[in-house]
Amino acid sequence: MRKEDASLVREIANALGDPARHDATRAILRQKITRSPSKSFKALLASAPLEGIELDRPSDFGREIDL
Repeated sequence: MRKEDASLVREIANALGDPARHDATRAILRQKITRSPSKSFKALLASAPLEGIELDRPSDFGREIDL
């Protein structure tokens, strides 16, 4: 931690320890510092820009095999 951030960290600790400011401080820290939850793979695919991309495959009926 940088020396110039020590007073800031103390203030954050004091705010978290104060029952009147705890909830608001915690909410702000969570919003600004923590990562947002990752999208599920299904949601990620649903949001992908797929215009102009061919997603259909030709049907494969196999091949003839001599037995």
